[in-house]
Amino acid sequence: MNRLPCDPSTNVCPDFMDERYRASRTVFVTATTTEAQAAVNLRAIWETTNDALCAQWQLQVAEDERLRTEQKRLAEEEEERQVQAVRLEEETALAEEKKKNRNKYHVLPERPRPTAAEDEILVSDFAMRKLDKGLYVEIYYWTNDGLDDALTNYRTKDDEGMVPTTGEDGSTVWVSAAATRPSTGVIPDRNLTTVDFAQAVPRMINSLEEKGWPKQRVLMLARFWGAIMIHRHWNSRDKSAHRGLMLFQEEQRRAWHNAIPIPANAWDISIINETVIIRTVDRVYRDDRNKQDLSNDFKVCSASTALHQPLLTNPFLSSSNQRS
Repeated sequence: MNRLPCDPSTNVCPDFMDERYRASRTVFVTATTTEAQAAVNLRAIWETTNDALCAQWQLQVAEDERLRTEQKRLAEEEEERQVQAVRLEEETALAEEKKKNRNKYHVLPERPRPTAAEDEILVSDFAMRKLDKGLYVEIYYWTNDGLDDALTNYRTKDDEGMVPTTGEDGSTVWVSAAATRPSTGVIPDRNLTTVDFAQAVPRMINSLEEKGWPKQRVLMLARFWGAIMIHRHWNSRDKSAHRGLMLFQEEQRRAWHNAIPIPANAWDISIINETVIIRTVDRVYRDDRNKQDLSNDFKVCSASTALHQPLLTNPFLSSSNQRS
């Protein structure tokens, strides 16, 4: 159907009795139809045709309106899509910026300075990141020396101090370089003194709670360390017994962390196995005896070598023998 160029309802029916329409009237003139009747017939034909054109025009107008509405909707959807794309790009860039500069975007509480602020501690970034991942980390980082080391080595972090690492969901996460390096002065748990251990444990428990560790695991560790500190070997005069207890603590905690990813292998670490403690203490005692025996053998060997050294090695004795 051809498109109409204008509204046919504005058309005016011509006067078919006019001389210009003589030829058109003549076609309809017959023995029973006069020219006046022919003009009436022509008018009826014109009106019928114009009515059909008006109906077509109404359909055309409705279709044009539908197309305009559809085009407007598509344009608005495209505009909204572009706005959303820009917003998503900005949000993604902002999220990356927040990862790189966490301190800049950290939400601060609107409150006066806490009265206990001077008692707050600064723990190594490396140790705290280990806790974030639920991994084993040495207790040293919560001792006085470990906290002093973290404070001494603290630096203001900027983009040059950030390194990429892989997050738990496989995405790239920017962290401070310090969070990827252990302390150069870290002391294994087995070599900690009772004083250092007792000072560090409460601080480490607080850090575990701050990092959102499950309450069950925090309680297990708290009870485990409590059992260590009330064990008969804790204040023993026998250094091997005390060192064996500390080695037991370190080995048990390492094994416990390694077993956590496999639920079937995990256990309640707060349940102390006295047999394992005895074996560990015995192992430390035997290692100490072996070291002492090796030291004694070295001393005996050195003394024997000195005793049998030839006299000629002494220049004074050598000259005396020649004169005689």
